[in-house]
Amino acid sequence: MGVGLWARWVAMHGAVRAFMKIQGLRGDPLARLIASHGRGIDPYPLMEEIRMRGPLVRTPFTWVSVDHRLCREVLRDKRFGVTAPSTMDLPRPLPTLISRTDDEGVANPVEPPAMVVVDPPEHTRYRQLVAQSFTPRAIDKLSTRVAEVTEHLIERLADTPHPDLIADFASQLPMAIIAEILGLPPDTHPRLLEWGHSGAPLLDLGIGWRTYRRAIDTLRGADRELRERFHQLRAGEPGDHPFSRLAADGSLTDREFTANAALLIGAGFETTVNLIGNGVVALLRHPEQLERLRTDPDLWPSAIEEILRFDSPVQMTARTALCDVEMAGQRIATGNMVALLLAGANRDPQVFTDPDRFDITRPNARDHVAFASGVHACLGAALARIEGTTALRALFETFPGLQLTATPQPRGLVNLRGFARLPVKLGTRNVASLRA
Repeated sequence: MGVGLWARWVAMHGAVRAFMKIQGLRGDPLARLIASHGRGIDPYPLMEEIRMRGPLVRTPFTWVSVDHRLCREVLRDKRFGVTAPSTMDLPRPLPTLISRTDDEGVANPVEPPAMVVVDPPEHTRYRQLVAQSFTPRAIDKLSTRVAEVTEHLIERLADTPHPDLIADFASQLPMAIIAEILGLPPDTHPRLLEWGHSGAPLLDLGIGWRTYRRAIDTLRGADRELRERFHQLRAGEPGDHPFSRLAADGSLTDREFTANAALLIGAGFETTVNLIGNGVVALLRHPEQLERLRTDPDLWPSAIEEILRFDSPVQMTARTALCDVEMAGQRIATGNMVALLLAGANRDPQVFTDPDRFDITRPNARDHVAFASGVHACLGAALARIEGTTALRALFETFPGLQLTATPQPRGLVNLRGFARLPVKLGTRNVASLRA
């Protein structure tokens, strides 16, 4: 198993890692971006270098774009499919090695049958089933729980004058809500945190061997527990949550259930942690914007859109051409991959005036592509917006003197942009702050 896992890492990450380091030394901005693991490099200047080369740029590894219009077009174009490890345009024999080292004992959220890396009709079937957890009625019910959990966390924070807002607040809220969606009891919350944090690097290319092995080992544990929970739900009476009913009706196999549950943990938990953490930092670094929210709380929904645009929790995605495609004066051949830098598209000056400026009153902030677009648009976008709005408003209204006590520690990931630690001083509590 160890040799097979190492071979799979070599095929999926090791070879890419070595190639990107070489290309980065040659000045390729995409390669420098992908090879920046753990170094806290500001990605936006590199994205601007790509923008200067045109709307669609060919690199030795892939096509790449930071152009807002083109990114939206590719995301919505049926001539492009999702990019899974088995479909990546890699030199031989790497694709063969990937296919021969598939580990069916891992609920991997970035490999099939997770719906984020499969195309219709499989994607349609999975999405329709999982969407039961995100109907307007379900979201309305969850919004009440978001408010309740937020209030509880605020009460706990009040007893911790110098908390880490990531560990003590930003991660706790989405973790509790995802556990509720999956029907997992409170004693699983610490393991959910571990699954999310350990699995998040798998969304990057070229991660190190030890990081990859730790992620897979953690996901094996997640797989065992999720399968056990799946069998319990299937054998018993459906609970009062959509995933319980989904397990009970037999629509999914064990692996389909566990892979998509793991995806929900990653997509619904890790990204929202980043949204909240990035929002705290953006507002503290732009006190004039925070003051506008204090004088006009109705601006909070707009502020969340600007946070998503300004410092996107998910920085990039990719699509693979299913046929030859002519786009932006270029020919994308069948099988070629297009890296779509969503965070760069969200700072496209052709769409957003003065895009590097953080402005919570920006009239078209919601035109961002932080949640992607097309058939693979984020299923939990409405829930993420509710969690972000509720959490950040409660935090700043309860602790108006909140301030950083040290430089925020970046997570060091390329795709999921956020902070690992956010040490703050809360200051005096406003006891009349929590409002609906």
